[in-house]
Amino acid sequence: MASALSPPRLPRPKPKGALPSHYHESFLEKKGPRDQHYRKFWAGLRGLTLYFYNSNRDFQHVEKLDLGAFVKITDEAPQGSARDPGTHFSLVLRNQEIKFKVESLESREMWKGFILTVVELRVPSNLTLLPGHLYMMAEALAKEEARRAVEMPSCFLKVSRLEAQLLLERYPECGNLLLRPSGDGGGGVSVTTRQMLNGMPVVRHYKVKHQGPKYVIDVEEPFSCTSLDAVVDYFVSNTKKALVPFLLDEDYEKVLGYVEADEENGESVWVAPSAPRPGPAPPEQPPPVSVKPVSSQDELPPLPNQDENYVIPIGDAPAANYVNEDVLPPSRPVVLKPKRLAKVQGKPPKPPVGPKPEPKGLDGGLARKLAGSAQALFPTTGLGDVTAELEEKLRRRRALELAAGRAGDQRAHLGAQHVSPPDPSSQN
Repeated sequence: MASALSPPRLPRPKPKGALPSHYHESFLEKKGPRDQHYRKFWAGLRGLTLYFYNSNRDFQHVEKLDLGAFVKITDEAPQGSARDPGTHFSLVLRNQEIKFKVESLESREMWKGFILTVVELRVPSNLTLLPGHLYMMAEALAKEEARRAVEMPSCFLKVSRLEAQLLLERYPECGNLLLRPSGDGGGGVSVTTRQMLNGMPVVRHYKVKHQGPKYVIDVEEPFSCTSLDAVVDYFVSNTKKALVPFLLDEDYEKVLGYVEADEENGESVWVAPSAPRPGPAPPEQPPPVSVKPVSSQDELPPLPNQDENYVIPIGDAPAANYVNEDVLPPSRPVVLKPKRLAKVQGKPPKPPVGPKPEPKGLDGGLARKLAGSAQALFPTTGLGDVTAELEEKLRRRRALELAAGRAGDQRAHLGAQHVSPPDPSSQN
């Protein structure tokens, strides 16, 4: 009794939130230029990218290969074999060559057909394929054309005109045609190319206008394209592939990641921890330096701020120090500078000549004012004795004047009370 045929094993459906479905997917054995042996992956084609997974249950890829630098695809027989068993093919890119091994001849023709479909935007007709296979590739072609209508090509970079020229000059092995945003701000793009003519670089810029759903290349005979990828194809095909779309080499990953098994369901997941980046060490502060007052002859012009990136012209001279620079506007308080105090200390005022004796009854407020004025005139400690002596003499003089004034008032009052007729003899 013949046993019933078991249904073919299909890949497990991707969980919700996973990447979109691929145009084509199956097992592939891959050998890169730095690999010693073939490594088996579950591979999927979507757009112009080949994604490689550890198994058909994973939805996070571990490697990817950009087909934007596609050159050709060839059948390759294993080394030491006289004929090709139909399970090997080689993918030649602009910067490397990748070798693949599949399970059967049918699988090889399928991979070659889907890769040529997304690269050349047409279904190949020179492969050994069944009508059902051709229909699947036609569906993939429609999806790819719809994707490219709303997606920027890989050679589109958000750079300025000067930056585009520098990129093409610095990385000539990555291509010589680059798309960038237009400088007029109208929503269009610009195409920058760089080629060598007799050892001299020739740089050209072309404008592509965005008119509704189409892109119009502004040349002698304007050409209309449905997408930016069609714009790139126009430049490549009309120059006999002398212009190559610019694509930076991204063979090396920038984020560290690893495969970890989930303890709950046992499935493998891709983990990419974000390690904190060490910040720059704060600059070491220099020790404080004591500043001594200097005279106006030794003053130097202030240094410019080191944080500002500018150059002082040679012809500019520092502002001259004027003699009357100490005169301040009335709205600002007057502050005596140390240089003025030094002159007062060098020439103390002479004591008054011939002080008069003063009575002892001196007003306390007047004494405080005199003491304050003496302190303002002699602020240093070296003239303390002279200040005390002057203060005592002034106090005595004011007391005597006050007492004399009071005595005169008393005599005038008494004379007014006892008025006597004048003596006639005194008049003679």
